[in-house]
Amino acid sequence: MVYYRKVGDVPRQRHTQLRDEGGALRYEELMGEEGFSSDSSLLYHRGVPHAISASEVWDLPDLATTANHPIRLVHLRLHELFDEAEAKALDPVTGRRLVLGNGDVRISYVVAGETSPYYRNAVGDECVFVEAGTGVVETVFGVVPYRPGDYVVIPRATTHRWVPAELSRLYAIESNSHVAPPKRYLSRYGQLLEHAPYCERDLHGPDEPFVVDGTDVEVLVKHRGSGPSGVVGTRLTYATHPFDVVGWDGCLYPYTFNIEDYMPITGKVHQPPPVHQVFEGHNFVVCNFLPRKVDYHPLSIPVPYYHSNVDSDEVMFYVAGDYEARKGTGIGVGSISLHPGGIAHGPQPGAVEASLGAQEFDEVAVMVDTFRPLELGEGGTATDDHAYGTAAARALGSD
Repeated sequence: MVYYRKVGDVPRQRHTQLRDEGGALRYEELMGEEGFSSDSSLLYHRGVPHAISASEVWDLPDLATTANHPIRLVHLRLHELFDEAEAKALDPVTGRRLVLGNGDVRISYVVAGETSPYYRNAVGDECVFVEAGTGVVETVFGVVPYRPGDYVVIPRATTHRWVPAELSRLYAIESNSHVAPPKRYLSRYGQLLEHAPYCERDLHGPDEPFVVDGTDVEVLVKHRGSGPSGVVGTRLTYATHPFDVVGWDGCLYPYTFNIEDYMPITGKVHQPPPVHQVFEGHNFVVCNFLPRKVDYHPLSIPVPYYHSNVDSDEVMFYVAGDYEARKGTGIGVGSISLHPGGIAHGPQPGAVEASLGAQEFDEVAVMVDTFRPLELGEGGTATDDHAYGTAAARALGSD
């Protein structure tokens, strides 16, 4: 995180005693990244944070992947993955279905209405985009509300659970690293700069402690191991409730950022995708394409030029509006397109001419670009239309 936050009771100086009104000592925990060399927070617990009474295997959902080989452009229909009536009984953690993944990041989708188990991802940060639905994420740091258009960023090893207030559609980006604003948006001291399309005011973390009593509390932990994608699961039982933090301070905590607060950058001619970037992780970036005015050069072409992803795979999740460059392909709200490195991609035949003179675009899409090839998870293979890769050639044949 880029700035300091203090919530609840903490001692005046770090690593010194904090006691309650009855004189009982609080237990200090340092939660930090990169071996004491990056962002951290100090949390003050009522109980001992590592008092674990049982450890069992948690069998994860199917995380196996299938290579995109022979290479092709891919269209996935995520809204076909879940029946809404059945989804009401699913939760946002165990109900996830893997859509795409590689050794750096996994993209899953879930529609869920039930409260999740307590959960911790010890592999990397999670960045969950809320397509639809409201609710809260209860965490060891406090409660974070969510609404449509939010990115919910949860640091690695944060114990939390999702509590939907209504059926929620969630697009989960699970990294093997940390997720943060792009370095070019930040000063050398970590402040978001004037040219960044958002600022610290737009990031919303917990405001007060969330303390829960309880014993023998189960927490599902996803961690590194020998399973598919190098990920396995463990079910831990804690002697006391992990939500026993009376206060904390630091620069590491969960937060939300809503796309309404993102200020799109436009230009005289078509701007490249990096101007739409929101976050970055190791070997991947997250961008969003939002309603905006478009190019104002008298001879501008508003839709993207054809381009080859020499070093990356491009994944576009279509959330709302009309995406001009994909008209005629079958892509609509709830679709994903995968444009792998090695194949040029761009507007469909006729889309360039049709876009001339456009003044604005009404579209919402979330893009993930990865620098290692993506493979299809079981949720991806289940919704593959097997037709998108030849859509441009078919369109040319019908002219």
